[in-house]
Amino acid sequence: MAKKSMVNREVKRAKLVKQYASKRASLKSVIDDKTKPVEERFKATLKLAAMPRNSSATRIHNRCQLTGRPHAYYRKLKLSRIMLRELASFGQIPGMVKSSW
Repeated sequence: MAKKSMVNREVKRAKLVKQYASKRASLKSVIDDKTKPVEERFKATLKLAAMPRNSSATRIHNRCQLTGRPHAYYRKLKLSRIMLRELASFGQIPGMVKSSW
């Protein structure tokens, strides 16, 4: 089980990303628009840089929903490899069976 503080930190980051998503997108569109004056684009760049760092989507790290483990994460199932194996062994994941040959 991961430390609760690390899991809570990721939850906080996800909340910030959601909160600032529209504002960041509008500023990025201004920055990428080559028809706008350089001064306006530079001001948008400064505003984007002044926003909280954790409001960027790249700061989010995927973690297992059950244990909070950050490594060996399966995106499709939102689980770590350990929990995936455990749940599959107990038959709690539909269509997944233990392989043997």
